[in-house]
Amino acid sequence: MSAAAGRRSLGSRIGTLAIAFAVGVVYGTVATIGHRHAWEIGGVSIPWGLVAGLVGVAALLLGIRLVAGGRAASAAAAAGVVGVVAVLSLPGPGGSVLVADGVVGMIWAIGPAIISVLVVAWPSLPPREARRA
Repeated sequence: MSAAAGRRSLGSRIGTLAIAFAVGVVYGTVATIGHRHAWEIGGVSIPWGLVAGLVGVAALLLGIRLVAGGRAASAAAAAGVVGVVAVLSLPGPGGSVLVADGVVGMIWAIGPAIISVLVVAWPSLPPREARRA
């Protein structure tokens, strides 16, 4: 925990966690809807939606971890992303699903969770001392 994180009030920390969770929910929803997009080039399907979604999850969680200065906010965002992916993977009332069976659906169902674990569990680097000229 950094020195700045130790000085923040309880309300500030709770607000940070709530906003991070909400951002994770929004991104997880948008990326789940778009993960099936693909380009057909010469008979080969390139799943650009899946790649963009996974890269986006990694960038979101890394950015939140770097900006917020700790694991808690990135864990809250990860919970939002993974929770939304899990809920939207279930069949709806009419039986339709957003995350279909297949390789792309399986990668999307598991990928954000693996990325979340890696980002949140990655060890923090020790603070760098200022160089003197």
